[in-house]
Amino acid sequence: MCGIFVYVGTRNGIRIAIDGLKKVEYRGYDSAGIAFIEKGKIVCKKAVGKLKNLEEKLGDETATTVIAHTRWATHGKPTEENAHPILDAKGSVAVIHNGIIENYMQLREELEREGVKFRTETDTEVISNLIATVYKGDLLKAVQEMMPLIKGAWAIAVIHKDHPDECIVAKNSAPLVLGIGVGETFAASDPNALVHHTREVIYLSDGEVARIRPQGAELFDAEHLPISKQVEQIKHSVEEFSKGQFEHYTLKEIYEQPQAMRNAMLSRFFEDYGTVALDDLFLKPAELLAVKRIVIVAAGTSLHAGMIARYMLEEISRIPTSIEIASEFRYRNPIVEDGTLVIAISQSGETADTIAAVRELKAKGATIIALCNVQGTTLTRDADYTFFLRAGPEIGVCSTKAFTSQLTVLALFSLMMARLRHMSKLEGKEFLIALEAVPEQIETVLAQAMAIQHLADKYAHLNDFFFIGRRYMYPTCLEAALKLKEISYINANGYAAGELKHGPIALLNPHCPTFALCADQVTYDKIISNVLEAKARHSPIIALAFNDDERLHTIANDLILIPKTRDEFAPILASVVCQLFAYFCAKKRGADIDQPRNLAKSVTVE
Repeated sequence: MCGIFVYVGTRNGIRIAIDGLKKVEYRGYDSAGIAFIEKGKIVCKKAVGKLKNLEEKLGDETATTVIAHTRWATHGKPTEENAHPILDAKGSVAVIHNGIIENYMQLREELEREGVKFRTETDTEVISNLIATVYKGDLLKAVQEMMPLIKGAWAIAVIHKDHPDECIVAKNSAPLVLGIGVGETFAASDPNALVHHTREVIYLSDGEVARIRPQGAELFDAEHLPISKQVEQIKHSVEEFSKGQFEHYTLKEIYEQPQAMRNAMLSRFFEDYGTVALDDLFLKPAELLAVKRIVIVAAGTSLHAGMIARYMLEEISRIPTSIEIASEFRYRNPIVEDGTLVIAISQSGETADTIAAVRELKAKGATIIALCNVQGTTLTRDADYTFFLRAGPEIGVCSTKAFTSQLTVLALFSLMMARLRHMSKLEGKEFLIALEAVPEQIETVLAQAMAIQHLADKYAHLNDFFFIGRRYMYPTCLEAALKLKEISYINANGYAAGELKHGPIALLNPHCPTFALCADQVTYDKIISNVLEAKARHSPIIALAFNDDERLHTIANDLILIPKTRDEFAPILASVVCQLFAYFCAKKRGADIDQPRNLAKSVTVE
């Protein structure tokens, strides 16, 4: 959720920290703040709203040790008082914090009984006051003594007025990475914030603490013992973080999908043999053949990718597969039998609910495969194996290219399992040939952007939408509705088309369009009947179908045609259409497309 950026060095850290926060704006925030030490005192500047409001307050201030933060409100309203950094009652300690302290109320009550006065509604304030309470001249030791007292998922950075050249950082179940420069050291909640300054990073693990100074970082484990960790390299290029010719990151990332798909497939299959070789999967064929059940855990857009994968894994791989909402699954005391393989999907690799579900499943003996777009994240370290999406940085809050890359990798995995079990080489080749054609087919869809924009302009003033589909198009509808909700703020709902008559049809009217995704050949005749049901209730019909369709021309008010492909890959093409539709609706309505209200890119709290 929130963004952390820390600078300790010799340059003007305030300017560097503000620029660093701008790199993590996509995570979502409603206030921002910065703290530094000046003449033995902590100076703290905060502002509600966008970073430009904070910049105006800072003026030409300079400092060499800086902690900075963008806050997404959890405990306490998005006010200047509740914005981070949060000071202790005496103003000696400043803390920035991502995550949630679950026992903060108990700790607050204990501190208040001891006479500590609280100024904010945040859970973070217990951290600063606990550190101040145990501090006896050694800031590192004070943080280490504080850590066992708090429960929850968190990452923190701490400065003290008596230690002008150091910052203490620590984490538990929330991301934090150190950046190693020359004569300067950084910390951030996302390595993307560091690429302009250094490519050498150290990923902290849970329970670890680092004292960062200009000359480098000292690391300590949960037992307070010094440790050394491998320095890793950030591989993304700086150019990947530019919008280039596009007005928004979201639009840029929609247009990057053909190449993202090609990257996801690169060197991962053998067309002549009709089979797949996924990198980093060191399970032997006999072990894969022993898989009796697959459990997919995910949230949000990744959940919808998992739903589509369930169809593929059961239909072409013939493996019983369940799809689980991560936030619910972890509380179900799940049954994990021998032969259970878990696929955990998260674009960021830091989705708190998915990580918690994975840890529960791993404790029960399941083998975990992660699908992730970001290296060095918590999920990739917890999993037994990781398939990286290779989609490149995704800055827009609503997921686009990561979703289609997830579907690509899941299709490859499904084919691999099918070929191991029953599928012939010829069938495998046909599957791969169709998949290889999809990037070019996406380009054909993107060429229709102007027509899709005209369609969005026609309907953007309406506040209610239904998306209906069957089989592969059903989870595609859920994803399409989510996109429209996320960036256009339109009340959009996705339904299995057969469920329309079981209640939702009562809501249809001339001001509630039905967007029918009809690009599933097996269920085509059935969804035509559902479209006619909606039309009979005077709902305007927007239909999406393959380009050889002959029936919907006379039924739909508006028709979008996509290239003919296998049913397994139709969700990719249909999703690109729906992404463009949502984007242009949002633009017409004047919404903040890259940073929608109330949303965050990486959901690191439950």
